[in-house]
Order: sequence, then structure tokens, then C-alpha cells
Amino acid sequence: MSTLCQKETRTPATCLGSGSTQGLHSSNGDDVERECSRKPDQKPLKCYRVGDPTAMFSPNSPHLSSRGSVIKWFWDSAEEGYRTYHMDEYDEDKNPNLSQSDMLWVEPSLLQYPDWRGHLFLREEVARFLSFYCKSPAPLKPENVVVLNGCASLFSALATVLCEAGEAFLIPAPYYGSITQHVCLYGGVRLVCVYLDSEVTGLETRPFQLTVEKLEMALQGANSEGVKVKGLILINPHNPLGDVYSLGELQEYLDFAKRHELHVIVDEIYLLSVFEKSVEFHSVLSLERLPDSQRTHVMWAASKDFGMSGIRFGTLYTENRDVATAVASLCRYHSLSGLVQYQMAQLFRDRDWINQVYLPENHARLKAAHTYVSEELRALGIPFLSRGAGFFIWANLGKYLPEATFEQEMLLWRRFLDNKVLLSFGKAFECKEPGWFRLVFSDRMHRLRLGMQRVRQVLESESQVAADAPSCQTQEPRGPRSHCED
Repeated sequence: MSTLCQKETRTPATCLGSGSTQGLHSSNGDDVERECSRKPDQKPLKCYRVGDPTAMFSPNSPHLSSRGSVIKWFWDSAEEGYRTYHMDEYDEDKNPNLSQSDMLWVEPSLLQYPDWRGHLFLREEVARFLSFYCKSPAPLKPENVVVLNGCASLFSALATVLCEAGEAFLIPAPYYGSITQHVCLYGGVRLVCVYLDSEVTGLETRPFQLTVEKLEMALQGANSEGVKVKGLILINPHNPLGDVYSLGELQEYLDFAKRHELHVIVDEIYLLSVFEKSVEFHSVLSLERLPDSQRTHVMWAASKDFGMSGIRFGTLYTENRDVATAVASLCRYHSLSGLVQYQMAQLFRDRDWINQVYLPENHARLKAAHTYVSEELRALGIPFLSRGAGFFIWANLGKYLPEATFEQEMLLWRRFLDNKVLLSFGKAFECKEPGWFRLVFSDRMHRLRLGMQRVRQVLESESQVAADAPSCQTQEPRGPRSHCED
């Protein structure tokens, strides 16, 4: 709050709240009265104060941005009071609840302010859940867990506490386009695209492969333009490519980040949606030793793997206590209700149902849907990536573009939309080559059949088809068709 009619001092008058009583009963009140009741011939005095919450401390963490340190300070200043309260809170005998008995069908503790990191019972279940499914070599610790309302909030919070406005993250492109909004709208943080190629060259073994060489080139390019890069974002399994990084690749990316003292944000939101048995997923948390544990931050959410995006549950695992605390401070704006936290804990506890019922059935349905859409694309002669993870297929419709431009890509997208089928065009994922589209196949089979029927109708109605259909790219000389798995 701002305090009217108070002299300029070093007292943090703007930071009064539940965590502080500073200045409430000071002698400043006499000064305020004198200043505001001055005589007509006195020089006008300043009767307002613009608060500056950064004036009261110096940053004390090498891992946080200056605003991240401010955010962490607000948590620290209020934490003691909340911690003391939770150590001696409601007791049915010593401090009885006065609500009517018919209102007590909800556990009373769920109706109170929680630990902003998340209720301890939930963080303990999340730690056990991730330890099991990420195959961590040692049990993960609940004190390193923070829960928020989804990965969008996690990206926003991490961008804000790790970067100053105008700084940047490296991110392989194409990538899930909403991340741009997540890191830019809150934090004013930029993204440096590390462009991946559909054409296999050099030592690469597959299309759209991320290599350390490409990371180095992108970092050098950003530095040459005066852009300070603070971190690297990895999506594994990848959206929209469906790629799953090998253990060796993960190690190389993390070693690269350590060399350049970059934070690594690893989004593993599809970790339980690898439906091909031949594809092996490796979580970053499965590594015996992280190259830089203080700069490695892993996120996961229930929206994809459990098909419950409306529940708004996301979690961060980081061994960096400063980062965890700063993000937890922002949970005041991104927290989950007590009821949702209770429901999620119940879900995570039911390991038998998850392992024996849900995951086998979900994987079987994903595989069947993927197989159907793949066969339809092959029948149309459309190249695509087949990776066995996620909900989508990355397909090249470049041969249906009269010209290899993003304007023509958008026109084709609108023709799909006019025909009542919604695909995602490549430009939305920052793909550098026009003509790539993402097809989501995680739906009931009868809807998939209808959707693919409409896709076929649009493509067959195109009167202008390029004479030499590309295999995996549209702007450079065509490579062999085998570069795309179809």
C-alpha cells in the first residue's frame, strides 16, 4: 500500500501486511499530522509516497533475477507467520470450529490458506508419483515440489523469477506455440528459436533432430545481437514432433547448458503418453547425477496424461530452494483449491488403478488412433513423423500449397476450418518450413473417421497441386522420401 502524507524514509511503508507490523505504532504519526496541517506561508510538502519494494534489500541469490529476488523476499517476509500458524492451527477440543455440523462434509483444513507450495500431503504424493514414473535413482523430496494451476503458470513463474525483462530462453523450433505467451506476457522474456530441419544432414539420424551444434550456433547468434540468454527449454516428449530424447541426447543438452551456466526447464507433460512399447522415455529425473542440479527444473501436469486439462494441476520439481521459494510466492495467484489438491492426492495414491487399468487402456486407445490416422495419411501419400508418443502427428502437406509460403499455408488451414475440421498450422509452432500441420488423434474412433474424411475432401478438392511433391521440406531441393517415416 502507499501511505499518504509521510516523509521520505528508508522504512518499507509499502510492505505492511500479514507478515509485518512495521510502522503501525511509530512516532511518524506526529510528523504526518504536522506536515498535513502546515500554515499557509510554509513551503508545500510532499503528501504522498510512491512505494519501492526493491529499496529494502539486496539480491542474495545468484540463480534469480532481481525481480525474482524481490518475489522471494515477499515470501520470506510472510512465511514465518504462516508457518507458526500451521504449527498450531485448528484443534477440535482446544479451538473448536463453530460451523454447523452439516457443513463439515469437507475436511476443515482444506478450507484454510494452505502452504502456498501446496498442501504437504499433496507434495508428498507428487514426490512419490514422480519418483516412480520418472524412475529417479533416489526418492524425490516433497520440499522440492511446488504445485500450481498448470504448466502455463509454471512457465510464466519461472520466466519471471529467472530472467530480467528482455532476456531470453533458447527453445528448439518447432515448439508448442503457447509457450510464447506463457513467458512473454508475464515476464517480458524472449525466445530464441533453435530451428530444426526436416532434411537429415551431417551426423543427424532423423528429421527435426536437435543437436548441440545447433544450440551453440543459436546461442552465439543471440549473443552477437546483444540478447542475454538465461536458459534452455526442452519439451520431452516433444510437442508437436512427438520426439522422445535418448538418454545420451539429454546428457549432451544438459552438459551444454552447464558449460554456459544456463538454466534448463524440462517440460515432461507427456511422460505417461508414450504408447509405443519400442519407444523408451527417459526423464531428466532418472539421471544418476544432474550436471547442474541448481539450474535444472522439471515440470509436469495432469492435463495431458490424464486428460483433465480443466482441473488445472501442474507441478515443479527443483532442487534450487531459492527458485522453489520464489515460484511459491507467485502461487498466491496460481494456487489450487484445497479440494482439487485433495482429489489429486487421491488419484496419485491409486497406483494399482493407474498401472493396471488406466495406462494400459489409454495406451491401447492412443496406439489404435495413431495407427488409423497413419494409414489414412499413407493412403494420401502424405509424409509424416511417426514417433509413438503424445497425441499428434506432424504431417507435411506442402504438396498441396501452390507456393511454398506461409500465406498459402494459412489459406489451406482456413479451407480445413471452412470444412469443419480443425488442424494446427506449422507457423503457429514457429516451424521455418511452410506446409507442416499438426493432427491431433486422441479422440473417439468415429470422430476420427469423420475428421479424416473431411481432411481428405479438402485435399482432394485442391485444384492446384505442386507437380513435384516434397518429401520432408518445401523450400530447398527435395531429399529422399525415407527421411520421413510414413
